[in-house]
Amino acid sequence: MDAADWDARYTEENLIWGTGPNRWVVSELGALNPGTALDLASGEGRNAVWLAAEGWKVTAIDFSAVATERGRRLAAETEERLGRTLDITWRVEDATKAEVDRSTFDAVLVSYLQLPAHARREAMRLAARALAPGGDMLVVAHDPTNLTEGYGGPQDPEILYSAADVEEDLQDYLSSGSLVLERSGRVAREIEAEDGTHYAWDLLVHGKGRDMHKGEVTFG
Repeated sequence: MDAADWDARYTEENLIWGTGPNRWVVSELGALNPGTALDLASGEGRNAVWLAAEGWKVTAIDFSAVATERGRRLAAETEERLGRTLDITWRVEDATKAEVDRSTFDAVLVSYLQLPAHARREAMRLAARALAPGGDMLVVAHDPTNLTEGYGGPQDPEILYSAADVEEDLQDYLSSGSLVLERSGRVAREIEAEDGTHYAWDLLVHGKGRDMHKGEVTFG
């Protein structure tokens, strides 16, 4: 799906993903000291808004103008509820081609960005380039095994990928030591539906940036 397709989908439905943050975002990033965060492919903004409410200065990038506007509205509603301003910069850009400064962000999030392999690789490498030394990079997405073993999610195997695929995308960073894995694998996400409890299979990759070459790493 391209930006126009997503705009159409967002226009036809209310908030597709809800207003609360993804559980893996909370569990993996919730204990960190707030700094600067990049939410790459931010969708309707639920994770960006949560991060900002936790004290982060967030840059949220998505190629859907409709989704981005929904994120702005969610942020405004959250600001009214909290009685304070959230620090979020909203940008309508392609997550595979966005202009972001190298080694800038204390946290980089890529959440359910389901793309074919070549485009996914560009997005992952862009995310890794943006990560500051000592920062945290978190990738969560629908795992391929969810097709046969899990509940819901995209049914197109061409846009599903595993933690091993993400590791391969980031191999230059991992082999150099500029990115160190803290967690990588498949995780079960509980879903409550009208017919009971189900489980979806996600991938989760959490890496930590390291300053191995004093900012001179130039992969990707």
